[in-house]
Amino acid sequence: MAKDALVKTGAPAEAAPQGPHVRVSRMQAKLHRWAVADDGHRFDDLFNLVHDPATLYVAWTRVTGNTGARSAGVDGLAAGDVQAAGVQDFLDDLRESIKSGQFRPMPVRERLIPKPGGGGKMRRLGIPTIADRAVQAALKLVLEPIFEADFEPVSYGFRPRRRAHDAIAEIHLFGTKGYRWVLDADIEACFDTIDHTALMGRVRARVADKRVLALVKAFLKAGLLTELGEERNTPTGTPQGGILSPLLANIALSVLDEHVHAPWRPGGAMSTSSRRSGRRRKGLPNWRIVRYADDFVILVHGTETDVHTLREDIATVLEPMGLRFSRSKTSVRHMAQGFDFLGFHIQWKRKAGTNKWYVYTFIADRPVKALKAKLRALTRRTSLASLGATLERLNQILCGWSAYFRHAVATHTFKHLRQFLWWRIVRWLKTRHRWRWTALRRHLTDHNGRWKPISADGVVLFDIEKVGITRYRYRGAAIPNPWTVQATALAVESPLR
Repeated sequence: MAKDALVKTGAPAEAAPQGPHVRVSRMQAKLHRWAVADDGHRFDDLFNLVHDPATLYVAWTRVTGNTGARSAGVDGLAAGDVQAAGVQDFLDDLRESIKSGQFRPMPVRERLIPKPGGGGKMRRLGIPTIADRAVQAALKLVLEPIFEADFEPVSYGFRPRRRAHDAIAEIHLFGTKGYRWVLDADIEACFDTIDHTALMGRVRARVADKRVLALVKAFLKAGLLTELGEERNTPTGTPQGGILSPLLANIALSVLDEHVHAPWRPGGAMSTSSRRSGRRRKGLPNWRIVRYADDFVILVHGTETDVHTLREDIATVLEPMGLRFSRSKTSVRHMAQGFDFLGFHIQWKRKAGTNKWYVYTFIADRPVKALKAKLRALTRRTSLASLGATLERLNQILCGWSAYFRHAVATHTFKHLRQFLWWRIVRWLKTRHRWRWTALRRHLTDHNGRWKPISADGVVLFDIEKVGITRYRYRGAAIPNPWTVQATALAVESPLR
């Protein structure tokens, strides 16, 4: 296959023999198939796919299907305003401006939000205009299947059909197999400091279409409108909040994955169990990286010195991309001490009543504290909100939170949270209705004296204690992507075999 091959767009833009979603899915499948078949293939003529009516339509549905569609950029327009004026006219004008080369991204609107965990630190989000979001979504539809062919299987953040639980399951598997020294790493201000030149170099390795490259670079250089109304240039980074930003960050950080995961590739020093065993007999370490966006851990089957050596090696790999470790969030520790990752606390510890040691996945303290803060805010004793509306909101929060953490050792935590919330609501009701304990029991127990579930207006409080705890199974090589035919038929194969 030629290095700089053209991508045929198929039928003319105005003809639509299939629905937009079908056309885009088939286009993505072809791009992904070609990218997998030739890892040196550079794609040209992608620009026609970006401004194809089907691509822009699917991109628009992605933008409006997001809760952020209600947020306006610097032009003051939200998705609802476009829908009121006419979506088709908006997409036609947008397509014409892209096709003619007149399209120019506008600065993103800055919004500062508190970082999880408090401490007074703020996270900068960039809100693009609704038109810029649509074009970014179109670019992502075209570029993602190409770069997904190159991404290593050890990264899980912002990738289709991959989730945080897969990363936790991989850590659990390797921890069980003896990889118990951990480099718990975080990249400082990753989205704000990525070097544009280095990033564009990695994009060019796969994309030869200069018009697409110019669009990507234009978004990187679009600038920022601060909350104080000041315009600032963006010489580095890709603003958090943009649809294209997670993909660009993964492209930049793939340099880390490729470097650390290289020994696991076929023919590498750690590619088979016998080679890994041979390294351990010689006193050499084995390692495995697990990355979720800019948070990653490196599990080492070796010594603490080996971890520090790896840390220095990785720092030199990140430097050309303009990235560096966060000193406050990066540490070396043994799994017996435990570490937090993606809201979970992972620890190697002795099972109670036995001399056997296992890797356990608990819920970390921070998400529990964050959840309690939300529950307190909704159940203040002086609150005048209706009980039914409050129960509905509480149920939404508890259902989502428990669904995420149901794969951890969470039975006692769920029981504690149920009791905590029950007492919060009971004290709120006592204050609101000026009930004494006997009056409260009369309202909340049945004729047999048993406590009834708290309910109002047909809404029953969700019982988090009844959520079933299930083990999340490691999927390994069986994780499908949307463009691989018969992906679900692949057998799960452990990389430790």
